[in-house]
Amino acid sequence: MAGSTVPAGPVQDGVAQGGALQDGEVGQVWDVVPLGAEGPRDARDRALELLADVGDVDGALAVAAMLPATLRPGGDGTVAVWELLATVASRDLGLARAIEPHLDALAILAQAGLAPDDVVADGARASWGVFAAEGPAATLAAQASDDGRVVLLDGTKPWCSLADRLDAALVTARDAAGERQLYAVDLRHPGVGAAAEEWVARGLTEIPSTGLELTAVPAVAVGEPGWYLERPGFAWGGAGVAACWYGGAVGLARTLREQVERRSEAELLLMHLGDVDEHLHAARAVLGDAAREVAVGRPTPVTTARVRAVVARTCERVLRTAAHALGPAPLALDAAHAKRVVDLEIYVRQHHAERDLVSLGRKNLATGPSW
Repeated sequence: MAGSTVPAGPVQDGVAQGGALQDGEVGQVWDVVPLGAEGPRDARDRALELLADVGDVDGALAVAAMLPATLRPGGDGTVAVWELLATVASRDLGLARAIEPHLDALAILAQAGLAPDDVVADGARASWGVFAAEGPAATLAAQASDDGRVVLLDGTKPWCSLADRLDAALVTARDAAGERQLYAVDLRHPGVGAAAEEWVARGLTEIPSTGLELTAVPAVAVGEPGWYLERPGFAWGGAGVAACWYGGAVGLARTLREQVERRSEAELLLMHLGDVDEHLHAARAVLGDAAREVAVGRPTPVTTARVRAVVARTCERVLRTAAHALGPAPLALDAAHAKRVVDLEIYVRQHHAERDLVSLGRKNLATGPSW
């Protein structure tokens, strides 16, 4: 990325206020994806330095435990986390997809007043995930051991991304009363095994997200029953995923812009670039607004629902527009572009389209519109 830099000093709306890290100083140079909200960026910049030479998911997981402890969403540090995720995703969505749940898990533990070492042996040096998906065909139950001293998890947990390579995870299960409870689990326990599924996706191939089978696996409760969904952090947690989607769309837009710069006389390409600019600006605006709401302690579930809806629609639009503007050549001949397209297509399906819009409509009636 010629000319791209990681600001070494404070950043306001993407403009470096101090010096900038140059090629050769910290490996690859990052082209930062700014969101416009105010807040400290030191943790973001340090994380980008650590990730500069990382080229695959295993490398990202190895670095994860070394990321700054202040890199947590909530308060004025939120924008640093979301810009980090968007910046990494603009280069490689797989790397962002590996880092995001690790940071989310550590933030959840902090919200519960727990340190990683409190719940898992050597947890501070572990790579973490969050497995909270549930489904009718996959149930995970928590029961006290025979001596009543520990909680054991038994059953199936679906959609466990990178479970074969992570050290630990926060996992939701049903307790003896049937309530949803969050637990910390050491994935290195011999009772943790892969479900009989094959990850056949063509996008995010390096992030297998198949199920787990747990048999008498010890677990430590995190928060009270129901706390996972009721905690303040749940109101903004899903926006971090949307920041990753947004970064992937920015990566596609940069490819399009490079083509337009070479053929600036092409009216249709200019039209496509303008269309992408319009939608990306809207997505950036809602992410920035959400970061400001979190900073002053006013985020709500409807905030995240709106952010995810706008960013998901933007990604779908950018995918379509880039395909129309660029044609088949980069899909067939540009490995980075082709990977970004299929990665974003599957990643953005974490937004449940019309079903999530129904939920947003209900929230609108319950809380009132913002317009």
